Amino acid sequence: MYEIIKNENQTAIMVTHDLAEAISMADKIYVLSKRPCRIKKYYDIHLENKQDPITNRKDKKFMEYYDQIWKDLDINV
Repeated sequence: MYEIIKNENQTAIMVTHDLAEAISMADKIYVLSKRPCRIKKYYDIHLENKQDPITNRKDKKFMEYYDQIWKDLDINV
């Protein structure tokens, strides 16, 4: 899916609960609140050398985004 979107230069909206997947594939991430759903926070994802989802997970900024976004989620652990 990642390759098709990039090769065709298309925009896609992906809904996922997998934070790592979102960061490794997206250029923008919207964190939504609980119901009623509202945009809680918005992130522009700027990884150093964006290539493919597996390589992107090794980027030094990946964990910074992961930690920041995780804190914005409405999850009680």
